[in-house]
Amino acid sequence: MPCRSCAAPDLALILSLGKTPLANSLLSPGAPAASEERFPLDLVFCPKCSLVQIAVSIPPEKMFREYSYFSSFSEGMLRHAEEHVARLIRMQGLGGDSLAMEIASNDGYLLQHFVKAGIPVLGVEPARNIAKVAVDRGIRTVSEFFTRELAATLPKADVVIANNVLAHVPDLNGFIAGVRTVLKPGGVATIEVPYVRDMVDGCEFDTIYHEHLCYFSVAALDALISRNGLVLDRVERIPIHGGSLLLQLRHEKTDRGSVEALLREEGQWGVKQKLPYQVMAHRVEGMKASLRGLLADLKKEGRRIAAYGAAAKGATLLNHFGIGTEWLDYVVDRSPHKQGRLMPGARLPIEPVERLVERNPDYVLLLAWNFADEILRQQEAYRRQGGRFIVAVPELRVL
Repeated sequence: MPCRSCAAPDLALILSLGKTPLANSLLSPGAPAASEERFPLDLVFCPKCSLVQIAVSIPPEKMFREYSYFSSFSEGMLRHAEEHVARLIRMQGLGGDSLAMEIASNDGYLLQHFVKAGIPVLGVEPARNIAKVAVDRGIRTVSEFFTRELAATLPKADVVIANNVLAHVPDLNGFIAGVRTVLKPGGVATIEVPYVRDMVDGCEFDTIYHEHLCYFSVAALDALISRNGLVLDRVERIPIHGGSLLLQLRHEKTDRGSVEALLREEGQWGVKQKLPYQVMAHRVEGMKASLRGLLADLKKEGRRIAAYGAAAKGATLLNHFGIGTEWLDYVVDRSPHKQGRLMPGARLPIEPVERLVERNPDYVLLLAWNFADEILRQQEAYRRQGGRFIVAVPELRVL
């Protein structure tokens, strides 16, 4: 497979997670195991443009037309969205004659803040079930995949927002070209992506799943964006999702100081070499042995263990580590859209979070570790009953 960004051949394998089911393909109770499709999940590296990516592309229609992730069920995501919107309104001087567009707008969790400020909005969300929720909340939404072709039919916007979607896109060049098409002169596009350096340094291997086709460095992003006629004008490291990049794209360059600084840091880190990724792959296997050993010991002691977070990253960890119903009793999750289903591969039942206080398991494996502080605050009653949380990423801890 050639590189998704620069089309270079001969990509180098850096980590294989085996064959796994699609991470958000939750199962109905009683679904036969034989009906669950599995696909290779191999991480590869492009020596030419430094883009890290998975080797297999699953058709987007298979993963995103009906989707189980609703952003509004995370308090952290809602706060982050509100702050981001307020910042954009101030920075760009937005008002009633402006237009704010979000690509992969989910259930309107972000665009609602523009609406409250009296600023017209347009969402683009391919998951029909989620787009309907947004429309019902009064968020104007086009339920299609964002492409270069769709962009040509859309109005031009003063701000274009694309949070945690670029990694899902098979046609990276078409996506950025589409952003260029819909962005007004003088406007700004902001894109958030998980940062590959944070993934590697924190051994956040569970962010690797089939929906995430690519894992970005500033070097890879700068090459992609400039190739398609925009300027990566500013970049900021932010803590959300275990470490992300917040990018500002414009038609014209203003101040590239932050971009140049991170490019220099990445060069020293080894962004164009395989070594950092090979070190991560070695750490993953150590993490697997440690967590499986702990869970086995706890079960020998007769401990009851549940898990928290029916998220995609949880599916990757459970399937690669071979953890299922032999050690865990169930997974809890706040989203009613997931409750009553089964985790892919591991086949653990998904229950409401109230089960932790009701059943009081001795330990809970925290799969949604990127929201650990928020979850620990929410589950103070469970912790007062003596319950403890196990966190496996980036290192094994019992809290």
